Amino acid sequence: MSLPILSLVTFAPLLGAAAILAMPKPANARWIALGTTIVTLLLSLLMLFSFNSFDPGFQLVEKLEWMGGGISYHMGVDGISILFVILTAALMPFAILASWESIEDRVAEYMVAFLVLETMMIGVFCALDLVLFYVLFEAGLIPMFLIIGVWGGKRRVYASFKFFLYTFIGSVLMLLAIMSMYWYSGTTDIPALIEGGNFPAGMQTWLWLAFFASFAVKMPMWPVHTWLPDAHVEAPTAGSVILAAVLLKMGGYGFLRFSLPMFPDASVLFQPLVFVMSVVAIIYTSLVALAQEDMKKLIAYSSVAHMGFVTMGIFALNHQGIEGAIFQMLSHGVVSGALFLCVGVVYDRMHTREISAYGGLASRMPIYAACFMVFTMANVGLPGTSGFVGEFLTMLGAYRANTWVAIFAATGVVLSAAYALYLYRRIVFGSLVKPALQTIEDLTPREKVLLVPLLLATLYLGVYPKPVFDVTTPAVMKLVDGLRLHSANVNEGAAP
Repeated sequence: MSLPILSLVTFAPLLGAAAILAMPKPANARWIALGTTIVTLLLSLLMLFSFNSFDPGFQLVEKLEWMGGGISYHMGVDGISILFVILTAALMPFAILASWESIEDRVAEYMVAFLVLETMMIGVFCALDLVLFYVLFEAGLIPMFLIIGVWGGKRRVYASFKFFLYTFIGSVLMLLAIMSMYWYSGTTDIPALIEGGNFPAGMQTWLWLAFFASFAVKMPMWPVHTWLPDAHVEAPTAGSVILAAVLLKMGGYGFLRFSLPMFPDASVLFQPLVFVMSVVAIIYTSLVALAQEDMKKLIAYSSVAHMGFVTMGIFALNHQGIEGAIFQMLSHGVVSGALFLCVGVVYDRMHTREISAYGGLASRMPIYAACFMVFTMANVGLPGTSGFVGEFLTMLGAYRANTWVAIFAATGVVLSAAYALYLYRRIVFGSLVKPALQTIEDLTPREKVLLVPLLLATLYLGVYPKPVFDVTTPAVMKLVDGLRLHSANVNEGAAP
């Protein structure tokens, strides 16, 4: 296509933000933000329609001179990145709708922050230049820092600074690695580095560790996960949705885009380290989730556990593991976003997230209870929901790489059922004895519009995941073949 579709998808939200700022009276900021996110979603679907799923390479490529010296404005998508662009564009209208009534102060600035954040997130998944990637990756911190720090809860300033400092300090090491790669190869072009970077094994080790520092914090992996529960608890509902659904996925995407194809020898070398960190994350944070009394904090810890499955699948270094990790990230984006929306529904009514403040909601909110049940089952990994497909494949891939890793990770499935069903039982079942809940209302039409599409997506992908695999499989096969080509040490389980 001659149309610069990737640039349009990436920067359309910025145009909406500019339109809001240009208005003398920002009374229509909500409608402009919603309209902008819908237009961006439609453009992303046009991009998907133009994408050839049989081609494993980068498509819809745009390249312009930017800084000189081999640093360019280079955009493109492949089967790994395009679905993350769709996920981001699809969830942003839900984030705007979720904020429709709950955000009353500085509405225009709030909407601008979300639109700027959308541009940065989509740009990260489209960038094919290391410098461009780093600029967009870091710039996304600023709007989320403001969203938490300005519109968050009582400890919002503490949570926003903790989020910013953790993620920024990790990314400084990545910047040093990017500079080293540029000095060694003379280019920051990602496809060129994937095809012919050929960094020495010793250099790969240090570069891998530098990138790992940034992506491990972003995901976040144990033990650098402590910023996430604080950020989730203090963020407004829409902030929690985007934080869990998209921002966490940038770490996993970074492993797939940089660590595996550019540093294959180091990825094999550090595979045991990642396996240990993943298993500890799955078991430890699941146990911590069981002890939580705050709904958001429980779901936040469950996100860390689910990201443990993702890193385990990625570093299984075989086809099943990587496919499962990608699917798990996409599924978690939908399911975790929906769970935070469910928390937001009752918080808007009761202004508390304490689990003990609820009970017996099924009698007053049957539609809400049904929606919440589907998302809870998906979070557990029940067959027939999207959560099952990703978890099953990541454990299958891990089993082919290391049997014990898969066995220990499987205990996380049992623990996830324990904390998820514990949460659901205490909120939805039991007697409706608390006076404050006697008059609570079921879902409004706006809230049904928020939850029902996500419910349908969760069930559809659980029953029929083939459309996702049709897009991802060629790119994943190319990635796995590249790993086998670069390193004969990849275990025999890497065969697709």
